[in-house]
Amino acid sequence: MKDQRILDMLHPISRRSLLSGIAATSALVMVHPFTARAAANQAHLRIMETTDLHVHVFPYDYYGDKPNDTMGLARTASIIDQMRAEARNSILIDNGDFLQGNPMGDYVAYERGMKDGDLHPIIAAMNVLGYDCGTLGNHEFNYGLDYMFKVMAGANFPMVCANVTKGVLAANPLDDDLFLKPYIILDRTITDGTGAEHPIRIGLIGFVPPQIMTWDARHLTGKAATRDIVKTAEAWVPQMREEGADLVIALSHSGMGQQVWAENLENAAIPLAAVDGIDAIVTGHSHLDFPGPKFADMAGVDNAKGAISGKPGVMGGFWGSHLGLIDLMLERDGTSWKVTGHSSEARPIYERVDRKVVALVPDKSEVLAAAQADHDATLAYVRTAVGKTSAPLHSYFALVADDPSVQIVSQAQTWYITDMLSQTEWKDLPVLSAAAPFKAGGRGGADYYTDVPAGDIAIKNVADLYLYPNTVQAVVINGAQVKDWLEMSAGIFNQIEAGTQDAELINGDFPSYNFDVIDGVTYQVDLTQPPKYSSKGDLLNPDANRIQNLSYNGQAIDLEQKFVVATNNYRGGGGGNFPEIGPDKVVFQAPDTNRDVIVRFIVEQGTINPSADGNWRFAPVKDTTVLFSTGPRGKEFVNDIKGVSIEPAGEGTDGFALYRIKL
Repeated sequence: MKDQRILDMLHPISRRSLLSGIAATSALVMVHPFTARAAANQAHLRIMETTDLHVHVFPYDYYGDKPNDTMGLARTASIIDQMRAEARNSILIDNGDFLQGNPMGDYVAYERGMKDGDLHPIIAAMNVLGYDCGTLGNHEFNYGLDYMFKVMAGANFPMVCANVTKGVLAANPLDDDLFLKPYIILDRTITDGTGAEHPIRIGLIGFVPPQIMTWDARHLTGKAATRDIVKTAEAWVPQMREEGADLVIALSHSGMGQQVWAENLENAAIPLAAVDGIDAIVTGHSHLDFPGPKFADMAGVDNAKGAISGKPGVMGGFWGSHLGLIDLMLERDGTSWKVTGHSSEARPIYERVDRKVVALVPDKSEVLAAAQADHDATLAYVRTAVGKTSAPLHSYFALVADDPSVQIVSQAQTWYITDMLSQTEWKDLPVLSAAAPFKAGGRGGADYYTDVPAGDIAIKNVADLYLYPNTVQAVVINGAQVKDWLEMSAGIFNQIEAGTQDAELINGDFPSYNFDVIDGVTYQVDLTQPPKYSSKGDLLNPDANRIQNLSYNGQAIDLEQKFVVATNNYRGGGGGNFPEIGPDKVVFQAPDTNRDVIVRFIVEQGTINPSADGNWRFAPVKDTTVLFSTGPRGKEFVNDIKGVSIEPAGEGTDGFALYRIKL
């Protein structure tokens, strides 16, 4: 098959037009430089990694109910075939988080079910590809231990995990009663540069974040326990060497965080790679690709060489977006092997050209066929009601009044974070929730609004509520910082002079996704005040106080009181440049997307009540009116809007409708 380099040489011919030809050109196989260079007693070994598949077999977005070329193991499989053809010696491993994360996973868990002997679609697809080993990710535990083991029973490859025990930690990690084997040693034959074959013993050991005990406490409390990743490796790796492993490869379902070890790190890959005896490491969990630009300046990482703590490493994206590749040059020293050279790459299944996604590889039909029946059933599932909404979910007035589409997101986030923190040091703090309208007209046009009628609600409707695959986070801040958060959000409004008529309300340069409404407090917005912050988060007017009468539980908010605020990883990570909101305030990084949380909330509630509770409104301004634009269908809901006096004001431009608000 054609290597990426051949495709590049053929530019400017469309890569899309070449996809059908790739499968027919297997004779044009590129040989990796390590294979070409290998001499007697030298061999090229290619390690291929998938990670964070999250049940994405098909290149299909079930939430949006449409194809998506950025995802799918069926696409990654084509690269796997190509990479195997390039190397004399290779192994394929999965780094966890294969079992949950999209509606197909929920369909099998909640609707189809798993009886003894049943084959899960993600396992059926993986079985086609000839994996050599896999490990567990945190999402494998989401549906409970019994379900997880029924799924894994169908795999035709072994699974390893060294740091999850059956409820009790022994005095010595080597004495732990583990759910799975901590490691395996593959006895293989490897071909050197002259074609001679030699024995090699490849050790594979797996790790999962200890935080599963918090994230899935309801499934694991009293049934499981976890050990620190690095300390577990320090105990087991010497035993693997004693057992005769020529190479030790760590399967780390743990991302790259700090370089210095600390107890029970969630993202421990950098200190893990530094453990003596580990030769290479595959990582994941963070949904990033390494080597890649996001790691250019990270301590303990050599992004140019693809090294983590000096060891060969890779992270293969998520949802099948990339195949992780580590190429090792091995040299036989007597009866053992040592690494004398290495390179790493996260090979993508697509690229962006002029902001458009262009597929680089075709589907592998055998992988699609393995999961076709469950794919078809999932389509029916996402199109079928999973609950009901007692009120319409729309965003036509989300920028001017408390809104049902924002309300339901806040309700789901509050429900989820309250449960997730119930066994933590933050359990007694009040929980607030911040959410913004994503579809609110603007540059998206007059039809760019959430609009789900009352009654049955299907899973695919959730994409209309929450556009982005963000994950839930929680921050801990004080009352003063809650107020500043809202001051920043209020920058979406223009300053209005008292007594003016029909002034334009909305600042068109302020994105609606940064207009956070915080649920759990009540407040008013005084439009006569100037904005305190710019749309970029710059302090404009230090003395401005747009946020008035900010109250919690009916009393003026205590500016020193601590609050947990549920939000998303974009905001928690500093997105939008909100004052004093950033990674240092984050106390919980959820393993779940906001979309998944909304779906779970709907399923558990049965009938949701997203009616806006009117927790925020504009402060009165005598003899003053403002105008704003919304979609023409907003007229169907205008009489339901609480806390604002609003009336039609004619037609706007570009298909929008104008409304007048009496302040």
